[in-house]
Amino acid sequence: MRTAVILAGGSGTRLWPASRRARPKQFLALGDAPGESLIAATARRLRASCEAGGVFVVTAIDQAAQVADALPGLPKDRILAEPLAKNTAAAIGLACIHILARDPDATLGIFPADHHIADESQFSSLVERSMTLCEDSGDIVTLGIVPTRAETGFGYLELAAAEADGSHRVTRFVEKPDAATAATYVAAGNYLWNAGMFFARADRMLAAIERHLPDTFAALAAIRTALAAGHDEIAAETARAYPTLAAISIDHGVMEPVGKAGGLRTLPAEVGWNDVGAWSALAGFRHPDADENIITGDAIAEDARGNIIFAGDGHAVAVIGASDLVVVTAGGATLVVPKNRAQQVKRAVDLLAARGLTHYL
Repeated sequence: MRTAVILAGGSGTRLWPASRRARPKQFLALGDAPGESLIAATARRLRASCEAGGVFVVTAIDQAAQVADALPGLPKDRILAEPLAKNTAAAIGLACIHILARDPDATLGIFPADHHIADESQFSSLVERSMTLCEDSGDIVTLGIVPTRAETGFGYLELAAAEADGSHRVTRFVEKPDAATAATYVAAGNYLWNAGMFFARADRMLAAIERHLPDTFAALAAIRTALAAGHDEIAAETARAYPTLAAISIDHGVMEPVGKAGGLRTLPAEVGWNDVGAWSALAGFRHPDADENIITGDAIAEDARGNIIFAGDGHAVAVIGASDLVVVTAGGATLVVPKNRAQQVKRAVDLLAARGLTHYL
């Protein structure tokens, strides 16, 4: 069966102060649909494509209750709680062993919980194509986003020539480049943004982890053995195994060597994708007012243009005579930053931590 795996363990520090350690960005309603969190939107988009296999969510143990609240129709045994954050290779491996225990023939679609997709119909079509392609070929498939600008905040996929089915072999993963390098990638036309969405047969993905991350696989295998023994043994073995796992992304640990061996393909996607990585990203998909202000909550803007204003927790915010700012109030904290420096919000988080003000984080 086709099964969706949603990775929901991120912290979203660049969306502070609305995004906190205890309530990171995937639980925030940042899209145009009133009250719909990013993780709820992600699950809704995937239900049609993965109706038979349903949805699993991998999250941090202290966020499992929030996942259950955000997705009230999701059975509790489909929320896989990690005792420690060990990056995406461990999270995806954990999902593989749980899903294979239910369905040895499962096909997985793996998705971040906190992205926005504008063209949901086209996205669903590409998910269907990707599932079929990985089932028919045995390869791992990723969706690569067609770049719209020379972005330095994303990783890139370098592509070989297109094949008959419209897919490309991925020849290289590229780290976040500088501005000049990003511009050459976009001009070259054979690079896509890496959005972290992968498709594979579950047994194929687990075999790739075994080959390229054998220590990670050994720890996961111990958890798999405990699956037959019952819930208490699973929880105990997971708690024992996780401290031994290397913290490594699936991109570096598995996809890069699989790509070098010719086993990774991508389908180019133009779906209005946005990773909602900073407050300035809201300008890419939220509808502004007549003065290009994007306002959430009880806020007013007078003689002000191009601002992003987020008023949370029953606070009112007034912006007068100012332009191109991000103004956010949430959880007893306030952020004011020029919109073109919104990527630097993490610096505020670091400075507050250094001063011991961790209760605001």
